Amino acid sequence: MKKIKIKLYKPLAGLALLGMLGTQSCTKNFEKYNSDNTGLSDEALKPDFNFIGGFFPQIQSSIYFNFNNTTGDFQLQQNLMGDVYSGYLCPPNNFRGNINNMTYSLVDGWNASAFNLAYNNVMAPIFEIKRRGAETIAPEFWAIALILKVEAMHRVTDIYGPIPYSSYGSGGTTSAYDSQEAVYTQFFKELESARKTLSDYVAAHPGVSLFSKFDMVYGGDYKQWIKFANSLRLRLAMRIYRADPAKSKTEAEAAMNPNNGGLLETNKDNVQVSGFGLKHPLYTIITAWTDNAMNASMESILVGYNDPRLPKYFDHSTKYPGTYKGIRIGSLVTAKPGYSGYSIPANTETKTFRNNTPIQLMTSAEIYFLRAEAALRGYANAGGTVQELYEKGVSTSLNQWDATTAAISAYLADNTSKPIAYVDPQNANNNSPALCTITIKWDDGDAFDKKLERIITQKWISGFPEGQEAWSEFRRTGYPKLFPVVNNYSNNTIDSKIQIRRIPFPSTEYTSNKAEVEKAVLMLDGQKDLGGTRLWWDRP
Repeated sequence: MKKIKIKLYKPLAGLALLGMLGTQSCTKNFEKYNSDNTGLSDEALKPDFNFIGGFFPQIQSSIYFNFNNTTGDFQLQQNLMGDVYSGYLCPPNNFRGNINNMTYSLVDGWNASAFNLAYNNVMAPIFEIKRRGAETIAPEFWAIALILKVEAMHRVTDIYGPIPYSSYGSGGTTSAYDSQEAVYTQFFKELESARKTLSDYVAAHPGVSLFSKFDMVYGGDYKQWIKFANSLRLRLAMRIYRADPAKSKTEAEAAMNPNNGGLLETNKDNVQVSGFGLKHPLYTIITAWTDNAMNASMESILVGYNDPRLPKYFDHSTKYPGTYKGIRIGSLVTAKPGYSGYSIPANTETKTFRNNTPIQLMTSAEIYFLRAEAALRGYANAGGTVQELYEKGVSTSLNQWDATTAAISAYLADNTSKPIAYVDPQNANNNSPALCTITIKWDDGDAFDKKLERIITQKWISGFPEGQEAWSEFRRTGYPKLFPVVNNYSNNTIDSKIQIRRIPFPSTEYTSNKAEVEKAVLMLDGQKDLGGTRLWWDRP
């Protein structure tokens, strides 16, 4: 077949673009597929939409990165970054002699992963889907591609700030950056376009889904994808509240408008990726590498609340039996097995994290908490009072993890339990009094800030283990109150009290796209490419 020539963003060259589809799909990588005339042609793949749909498994499994089950890439993309900065996890490994991300000595070779993987494994195949005419040939496929693009790329802009987005794929070896405000504006337009396209398709073709065999989330149910689009729109609308309150309100109210297709409401609606041999990367990191442990902030809050989700999230410490024990970020962790035996993500006792555990991107509980915050801010269409939505968020999350009705009622009625102080039995220098002091039971007489803290603290608990999203919400709201780093090796570029706000642009951008990345730095709030510089939506 004819070789396709495409000029894309420079790091894309030579990367595989097609996901594995078993016996029904094209399984060649991009370069080979376009040069090997023994492969299946576009025409051969068109009758069953493999020529477009074949890209989707890669896209879906590359958001919380595990395409081809490359756990090492996930560890750099998220686990040693968002998972730690969110207060969820902390490795019992003294990588690089503790001169690493945990002590704010940011490792460029690690921190480029989130940037490169998203462009190579999500943006590239979506560009190719567009080039093959999906917008007109299969608009419902294109609508889902837009939703997945926003889901993947909002994580990237929430790590770095300005990113190449609107000009992606326009040709040449460099790509212009958009401000984060411009990127978010395009996100909202794309989500609305996707919602409308899918709504129109469902109305015109009830019960029809050509996407089902490619769908790793909803089995081809377009109505569920509409709910996902609206829920993602609500997430992003609330994120920009401090930067653009008017836009936040407009977008949130549109997302919550009951006439627009609805939001995630039950745990059956949760956005979870599975199938096609996908493996959960935490399983390998826990079992084979022993590179993950509970974060001290998780210990403080979940143990203090006697939270029913605790045994579903973590195993007991084997070093200090009968306890749950975390590691505080920035601790000078000694070489293995020094901190081995602290609590790890649940694998042995409740077996939550196994090879075939679905990868969670969004839950219905999160959406109830977002609606509760929207109601707190006076937005229309929230669909309940702040208290009702808060309690629904808590109960939905507890139900997700099989809590009993009695346990849920007792938890919601608890007005005394508070997070506990952190004690490191190996090094008292890491100890800290509890910073988060919020209780669980809703009190409508509380001040606004206390109500917000209660909502976000429970939202944080419910989001585990998706640390990238939790880190973004911590930066946006300041909640829950997380333990700061014990040792800060950032050379005064990151304030320990304020904590890390972003990741600097990869050094490869300064060598391959210098003029454009320098323009991007000027779009940053502090106009310095540092970990302590705030993003556009991250306002004090």
